[in-house]
Amino acid sequence: MSQAGLFISFEGIDGSGKSTQARALSEHLRDTGREVILTREPGGSPGAEEIRALVLQGEPDRWSAETELLLFTAARRDHLERVVWPALEAGKVVICDRFADSTRMYQGRAGLRAKVDALHELMIGVEPDLTLLIDMDPAQALTRAKARATEEERFEDFGLALQQQMRADFLALAGEFDRRFCVIDGNRPPHDVAQDIRATVKARLT
Repeated sequence: MSQAGLFISFEGIDGSGKSTQARALSEHLRDTGREVILTREPGGSPGAEEIRALVLQGEPDRWSAETELLLFTAARRDHLERVVWPALEAGKVVICDRFADSTRMYQGRAGLRAKVDALHELMIGVEPDLTLLIDMDPAQALTRAKARATEEERFEDFGLALQQQMRADFLALAGEFDRRFCVIDGNRPPHDVAQDIRATVKARLT
């Protein structure tokens, strides 16, 4: 755990329900008297939100994986300095919708994992205390993601093949970092998923 506060990240393929579950957990913890910061990546700070618009909108081939990596890292550094670190130092619970593991997956998929890790160590140097991976059927998740019909569909536009690859890679990453990952079955009603998440987080907070 962090010296002060608790840093929780939510990961999963697009449409897995992680954003909904992150909000539900933040509301639950606030109801129990915890000070909670709910944030997201890319984004979470004014400068990082500007970068978010650059990387999540437009044509699928708008950026190379190398350029994406640099943009995401810049956004993450600003987010850490302005939001995450101050909140943790104040003893708050930080719940982040995506963090560095998403960069390992999406930008690392192009054979850049070693560069992703090197840049992370150089410029970020922190991991969440707990990462909740919402695992879900890729086809169902993609249908849900596309139904949102937002401007931020650049990665969804790569199609089902990317969703399938990302699901397999996320599960492999959970095995690699098994001390901080907890895999949650997202192929169930949201209430049941939320109950599992609450139980997992409660164990870390007690």
